[in-house]
Amino acid sequence: MASQNGAGKERRRRRLSAQEKYQVWLEVVARQASQREVADRWGVDRSTVIKISHVAKQAALDGLARSAPGRPGKSPTERELEAAKAEIARLRETVTEQACELHLYRGKGRWD
Repeated sequence: MASQNGAGKERRRRRLSAQEKYQVWLEVVARQASQREVADRWGVDRSTVIKISHVAKQAALDGLARSAPGRPGKSPTERELEAAKAEIARLRETVTEQACELHLYRGKGRWD
């Protein structure tokens, strides 16, 4: 843990896993302890606890904004793929119609 000298604090930098960050966030949200106490317990700086709380809040808000009641919708990629397939089908039909018209206009001769 951190040793405290009269001149300042020396704290070894600690990287928390995603699971640990989640646990930190839960402790802050449940108000089990102050941000300072949570930071000391996990061996991180208080600014780290604040950042974890901010990121978790923003991620939750973003997730809730994307969600809608009922069945889940299609992803943007799936919608783009469907639109592209519909456009391909439309173009294929147009080309087929034009080829038929051209064939009828020029007669039933050879294609070459």
